Amino acid sequence: MKNKGQSASQRGIAFLLILQTMLIGVNAENRLQRGDSPIEVLIWMINQCIPVLKQASSLQEKQKKSLLPKHRRSEEQ
Repeated sequence: MKNKGQSASQRGIAFLLILQTMLIGVNAENRLQRGDSPIEVLIWMINQCIPVLKQASSLQEKQKKSLLPKHRRSEEQ
């Protein structure tokens, strides 16, 4: 039951990361429309996406760790 709660929580976090990435894109479009140079906007987007990628990587590591004990138990039986 604990795994189901963790899975739902991880899906929620994944959804928020996707939403955050989409908002970065919307903000980038707004910056372009205001007249910012495409290179400046691209650099800004990269700087905004680095924390999102770190969060996604951390989520992926947590998922791997949560699957390990279950996998080991099935091998022992």
